[in-house]
Amino acid sequence: MNSKLWIRKAMTMSLTVAILATYSMVALASDGRAAGEIVITGNSAAAVTVNGEPAKSGRTIFSSSTITTPEGAGAIVNLGKAGRIELAPNTTFSVSFDNKSISGDLAAGSVSVLSAVEAVGVKTLSGDVVNLNAGETATATAASSSATPAPTNGHSIWPFVLVLVGAAAIIIWTATKDNDVNLGGGAITISPNR
Repeated sequence: MNSKLWIRKAMTMSLTVAILATYSMVALASDGRAAGEIVITGNSAAAVTVNGEPAKSGRTIFSSSTITTPEGAGAIVNLGKAGRIELAPNTTFSVSFDNKSISGDLAAGSVSVLSAVEAVGVKTLSGDVVNLNAGETATATAASSSATPAPTNGHSIWPFVLVLVGAAAIIIWTATKDNDVNLGGGAITISPNR
């Protein structure tokens, strides 16, 4: 067989094994617990706390965490597939979540739902549970929710568009090359058996 063909087959097999090994390790490393991420907004000098410890943007949040925001600083909690919530300044919220739902106890302040798969159940100080949909807000002292427009992030579609454009460029480039891949340079091999 042609040596270039053997090189291509060997390289393809090596890449296939590398990808398989990488993704199987990621799957085995998963502990199955739902996790989220907190992003601090407002005054960065003010200390937002998670379970009593000062937190910075990017900290991992697990279910049953208590988040407290001081005056001048708020927090956006991204809970992956379950959704995103925003805590206003001077808020104490104990959040519980899994991959589909979010709920919690609001001891002080207010919480807004930015996005959610299901309605977010918020227990207020009066003991009432308020179910909030995207764009709604609940306060600790009020038992009712009010619809407020959810902030829009016009940049959220751009990473997806850039990935699609990059993939299309690679496909077009590959299609125009006519399988002409030069892996070993342009050296001529002379056979001693001629």
